[in-house]
Amino acid sequence: MSSRELALRISKRLQEQGHQALFVGGCVRDLLLHREPADYDVATDATPVEVLALFPNSLSVGAQFGVVLVQENDAKVEVATFRSDVGYSDGRHPDRVVYAQTPQEDVQRRDFTINALLMDPASGKIFDYIGGQNDLKTGVVRAIGDASRRFEEDKLRMMRAVRFAARFGYSIEAQTFAAIRRHSPAIEQVSAERIREELTKLLMEGAARRGFELLDEAGLLEAVLPEVSRMKGVEQPPLYHPEGDVWIHTRLMLEQLPAGASATLAWGVLLHDVGKPPTFRSAVETGDRIRFDRHVEVGTQMTSEICGRLRFSNEDAGQIAALVANHLRFKDAQEMRASTLKRFVRLPHFEEHLELHRLDCLSSHRNLEAYDYVSRFLAETPASEVRPERLITGEDLKRMGLPPGPLFATILREVEDARLDGEVHDREAALAFAKSRIAGLRPEARKKSASEVA
Repeated sequence: MSSRELALRISKRLQEQGHQALFVGGCVRDLLLHREPADYDVATDATPVEVLALFPNSLSVGAQFGVVLVQENDAKVEVATFRSDVGYSDGRHPDRVVYAQTPQEDVQRRDFTINALLMDPASGKIFDYIGGQNDLKTGVVRAIGDASRRFEEDKLRMMRAVRFAARFGYSIEAQTFAAIRRHSPAIEQVSAERIREELTKLLMEGAARRGFELLDEAGLLEAVLPEVSRMKGVEQPPLYHPEGDVWIHTRLMLEQLPAGASATLAWGVLLHDVGKPPTFRSAVETGDRIRFDRHVEVGTQMTSEICGRLRFSNEDAGQIAALVANHLRFKDAQEMRASTLKRFVRLPHFEEHLELHRLDCLSSHRNLEAYDYVSRFLAETPASEVRPERLITGEDLKRMGLPPGPLFATILREVEDARLDGEVHDREAALAFAKSRIAGLRPEARKKSASEVA
């Protein structure tokens, strides 16, 4: 069952029991824009207790706010009781709610006019009490009522305004935008997790460049990602970056991110040059041209710190940092030994590394030779050659008389490199290679390896 089907069933059941039941919010907006809604929300005059009684499989996810989650198989629909919110001491949740009897009262507490439309699911009739349909037609994101009050209630609404404007190609109404600029420093009061989720959506919805330009214009970028804000005005050598400074280059890459791009790739694109501002050295300083010595190493460390600050999972943080750490390696791909290239393309989610490199090139010098070379290598090289089965193990090294220790990993890697380079083809040759390496070890090296284990 789809969420739409479940929402229709919920609405019908509520109406049969004498309650009002209307689709509300983003699903109505998206239906009017001929977009498939990601989810459906139902607004009703039934209390949470009444909703829970009608739908035994439901879950009270926010009873204090009048919200019940109705589930059936994989489908989920939030059912919210009409209400008015009173006070927002924490800048996110109302201090208390007062249940209302009419949808007119309910929509006044919502964020933007385009998100406060209601629809009768049976007839398709639209109920618009705040001018949302006109703002949809004219392409405007407008706060409901007093914009400053809406943003004081929930600071994250400032970033949501930017995201909606970017996603739909809308403008932000003047008073709403002015209120965002006034309140932008307060975004720091929002939890790191909520900021991360909003930024990730902004990156993944197909309008990342416009979104980050709006964040910057609104004063939000400096507050949530000061490291990215510092890219502005950082010049680059024209030979490699004829497009302009680091901020221009990054925005050109963001512009090419399609809707639905993976979150880690999108963050990798945003942060791949984050180490350039602190490592910038002018042509006067270097004596030849602008340089960013060690910007990859610095940027990787900064990326790890940013991911930690925004509470990314360890897995995602590791992948984003890896994208930053490896983004310059492609320039050496055509000179790499076979073993080095094979290990390179074995990086987890290598397709993201390859795509980041492609976007990097298209947003600067437009030279895709390395990209084409690696792409051909991947297409023409069997997986068995890129990831061959191991020919020998540590047990084999012990039988050759080598005590267990750090040298095990060194010799096993050298054997694998020899195989990847085509110098070793079978187990017999691998054993012979290992024996020759062990025989060449100095006695003190063997003793040191054994003592390090002991």
